[in-house]
Amino acid sequence: MINVLSDLSKTVFVSFALAIIFIFFLAKHGQFDQTAFNMWLFRWFHVISGIMWVGILYYFNFVQIPNINKIPDNQKPAISKVIAPAALFWFRWGAVVTVLTGLKLAYLNGYLHKAMTFSDGFWPIGIGMWLGIIMLLNVWGVIWPNQKRALGIIEVDADAKAKAAKRAMLFSRTNTLLSIPMLVGMTVAQNGFS
Repeated sequence: MINVLSDLSKTVFVSFALAIIFIFFLAKHGQFDQTAFNMWLFRWFHVISGIMWVGILYYFNFVQIPNINKIPDNQKPAISKVIAPAALFWFRWGAVVTVLTGLKLAYLNGYLHKAMTFSDGFWPIGIGMWLGIIMLLNVWGVIWPNQKRALGIIEVDADAKAKAAKRAMLFSRTNTLLSIPMLVGMTVAQNGFS
């Protein structure tokens, strides 16, 4: 077991293998038709990717940003050259998968258009969906381009680097601000509130 837990790739592989076994058990003993299975599968991917995306957003805002000034200058390259670029990879692709699977899930459930236009009682999840889309646009349109400058992935002068870091932080905070009402829209809609 330590061999599995000592290597992240093995841990994730075994986790997915256990999930697949669980899925086969559900398929054999549950009452899934193909449509219900597809909706469940997209919801599962939506939740996993959403946890990845918002979890990293919260890591940046609750852990890394507030504590970066406590790290000695000679150790900061570990954050800027290794940890932050890796976290930003999972952060931005988690955002894409979360939004795409959420849109597909809304489509499979037959309320995509109604939610996006706030009609027929689908306004709570519609608000959540629009907030998620705005957050995705912030990730790819503002946060990531500015983080590339702030982290030195794209070479810029020190002044531009500082401005990019500040802008990335402000838009990351914007996403933190939007994430809590977004999650209200997503979770309340699952309980029949309209």
